[in-house]
Amino acid sequence: MALFEVTVALLLIGAVLALWADRIGVPYPALLALAGAALALIPGAPHVTLDPELALALFVAPALLDAAYDASPRDLRRNLLPVSSLAVIAVLLTVAAVAFVVRRMVPGVGWAAAITLGAIVAPPDASAATAVLRRLRPPHRLLVVLQGESLFNDATALFIYRLAVGAAVGASVYGWRVLPMLLLSSVGSVAAGIVLAKAYVNLTLRVADVPISILLQFIGTFAVWLLADRVGLSPILTMIGYAMTLARVAPGRVGARRRIASYAVWEVVVFVLNVLAFVLIGLQLRVIAMRVQPQEWPLFVSTAVAVCGTVIVVRIAWVLLHGLGARWWSRRPNDPRPSVRSGILVSWSGMRGIVTLATALALPGAATGSAFPHRDLVVFCAFAVVLFTLIAQGSTLRPLMRWLDLKDDGSVERETMLARAETARAAITMLRERSNEPIAMALSREYEARLLAGERGLPVETTSESAGALAELQRAAVDAQRARLIDLRARDVIGDDAFHLLEEEIDLLELSADARVRPWTGEPEAV
Repeated sequence: MALFEVTVALLLIGAVLALWADRIGVPYPALLALAGAALALIPGAPHVTLDPELALALFVAPALLDAAYDASPRDLRRNLLPVSSLAVIAVLLTVAAVAFVVRRMVPGVGWAAAITLGAIVAPPDASAATAVLRRLRPPHRLLVVLQGESLFNDATALFIYRLAVGAAVGASVYGWRVLPMLLLSSVGSVAAGIVLAKAYVNLTLRVADVPISILLQFIGTFAVWLLADRVGLSPILTMIGYAMTLARVAPGRVGARRRIASYAVWEVVVFVLNVLAFVLIGLQLRVIAMRVQPQEWPLFVSTAVAVCGTVIVVRIAWVLLHGLGARWWSRRPNDPRPSVRSGILVSWSGMRGIVTLATALALPGAATGSAFPHRDLVVFCAFAVVLFTLIAQGSTLRPLMRWLDLKDDGSVERETMLARAETARAAITMLRERSNEPIAMALSREYEARLLAGERGLPVETTSESAGALAELQRAAVDAQRARLIDLRARDVIGDDAFHLLEEEIDLLELSADARVRPWTGEPEAV
C-alpha cells in the first residue's frame, strides 16, 4: 500500500512539474529527475525489486513505438550519414571512453561492468531536447537528426549492453558469434517488425470498439517486444520496423475516432512511464544510499562526475569533428552542409532519459541469483548522468538556441500548405463528379476555401456540419483527401511531419461528418 501511495503522489507531483517545466521552458524529465533524487532522501521509502526483463519491456517498448511512429523514413534517408554517425560511431566512442575512465577511477571494476555502464549512459534521449526545440522552431533537419539518432542509438547500445551484462554475470560470450548476431539483429529484426505490423493491422481491422482497440495496441506492442527478445532478435530494431510500418499501413485503414483517442492515450502512457521510471530509480538510490559506506561516497561521487564529463566531452568532440569532415567532404551544391552553429546545438542536445534509466533498472540484482558486479556504482553513475544532462543541458538549451540564432527553414510549413491544397483539390474533384446533387455545391465552396488557404498559407477553418446528405458527402470528400495525402507521402512529396499535421486536420473533418454524433450534445446516437 505504501508503494501505491507513493506512486500516486509522485504522479501528481509529475503532473505539476510538467506544467511548471512548460512555463519555464525546460524538459519536464529534468524536474522529474530532481523529484527522483529527492525521493531517495525520504526516510521510510518502500523497497522495490523489479524484474530486469520487465524493466526494458515496460519502459522502453511503448516510448520507442511512440517515437518511431512519428519518424519519417524519407527524412531519415536524406540524413543517413549524420544519423548513423551519432547512432553508431558516437555510441561506440562513448562506451569505450566511459569504460576506460571507470577502469582508471575504480581498478576493481572489470571490463565487462565498465562497458555495461558505458552502454547504459551512451544513448541520448532526443525527446527531452525536441520538446524544447520544437517550440523554438530550429531548422527541421536538426530535429530529424536528433530523432533519428534517438531511435537507432538504442539498438547499438542495447546490443553492447546485453553482451557486456552476460559477460559480467558469467555467461559465455564467443567473439565469432558476434557478427552473425549483429546481422540477425539488424536485418532479421526489421523484417520481423514489418511482417508483425501488417499481421496486426489485418487481425485488428474489424475491431470498432475504441477502448478494446487501444488495449490491443498495447498488447501488440509488448507482444512484439517479448517475441523479438525470446527468439534472439533485437527488440529495438523490431519495434522500430513495427512502428514505422504501422505508420504507413494504418492511416488508410483506421478511422479518425480510434486514431485521435489512441494518440491521446499513448501520450498519457508515455508520460506516466517517465514518472514511474524516475520513481523506481529514486527508490533504488534509496537502497544504495543505505548500503554504501561513508568512506565509499567520495569514490562514488568522483566516478559519477568523471562519467558525466566523459559523455558530454565525447559527444561534443565527435559532433564537431564530424561536422568539420562533412563540410570539407561535401562538394555537391545540394548536399547538406552542417554549420558550426548547428553542430554546437546538436552536441549540446545529448540529454539522457528513460532508456538509460530502464537499462540501469534492468541490471540483475541479488534477488535474481546472479547479481551484477558493482551494481550500486553503475546505477548511481547512470542516474547521475541522467540528472546532470537533463538539468545542465536541458535548462540551457533554450538560451543556447537563441544565442545561436538558428532559424526554421520553413520546409514543414511549405509541405503542409502543399498537402492541404492537394487534398482539398482531390475533394473538389470528387464533388464535381457529383455536381448533380444540390448539396455538393455547398460543400464544394468549403473545400474551395480550404484550397485557397493551402495555396496562400492562410489559416483554415473546419466546419461542424454532421447530418444527413451533407455528412455523407463530406465523408466521401474526406476519403478522397486521405487517399491523396497518403499518396503524397508515399511518393516522398511530403514528409511525416507535414503528413501528421494534415492527418489531424482531416480527422477533425471526418469527425464533423460523422452522422452518429449530435452536433448539439456531442453524444453518440443509439444504433
